[in-house]
Amino acid sequence: MVKIRLTRGGAKKRPFYHIIVTDQRAARDGRNIERVGYFNPIATGGEKRIELDTERVNHWIGQGAQMTDKVRNLYKEASKEAIKAASAA
Repeated sequence: MVKIRLTRGGAKKRPFYHIIVTDQRAARDGRNIERVGYFNPIATGGEKRIELDTERVNHWIGQGAQMTDKVRNLYKEASKEAIKAASAA
């Protein structure tokens, strides 16, 4: 099964996560099919906290991919930000 999940990067005590599409049997930081965004939990100032290509996520969901719980929450948050940015422009 194909999953949309997080893979960890960054330094010790400074996490940074990529949001990837991968086979569920692959290791957490192993091989992936496509990178669709990132999540920076310690973003400060003008840094972006979430960057997500929602169009590609919707494509993969249409193909049968499943999101993890954390990615589902980040997807909802990114969608809200996109709607807010579109209405402000």
